[in-house]
Amino acid sequence: MMDNYLLFKSVLQQDRAPIVLCDLSHKIVYMNPAAVKNYEKYGGEKLLGQSLLDCHSEKSRNMILKTVEWFKKDKNNNLVYTFKNVKLNKDIYMVALRDDEGELIGYYEKHEFRTDETMKKYDID
Repeated sequence: MMDNYLLFKSVLQQDRAPIVLCDLSHKIVYMNPAAVKNYEKYGGEKLLGQSLLDCHSEKSRNMILKTVEWFKKDKNNNLVYTFKNVKLNKDIYMVALRDDEGELIGYYEKHEFRTDETMKKYDID
C-alpha cells in the first residue's frame, strides 16, 4: 500500500495556488512550489524554517496571533477570510490544521482564485 504521506504531499505539491504551512510557533514548515515562486522576492524557499510573523507588518502579525487564538478557542473555528487581492482576483484565508482529536497543530494560508479557467476541458490529446 502506498504511503498516505506521499499522496497528501503530492496534492499540495501539484496545487497551482500557493500553500504555506506553519506550526504553532509560527515557523514556516512547508511551502509548495507555487508558494516558493509566489514569495520569491521575499526569499522563496529560504523562508522555510523562518517565522511567518517576521514576514508581516505589525498590524498583520497582530491579526495572525488573534486568529490563532480564535482557532484555539473552539474546534469548530477553522477558517478566517483575511484578504482580497483584486489585481489577481483571489481571496486569501487562514485555515486551522488539527490532529485526529481536533487539537490545533498549526495553520495554513489558502488562496482561492475567482478567475474563470482558461484551460480547455480534458485537453489531453
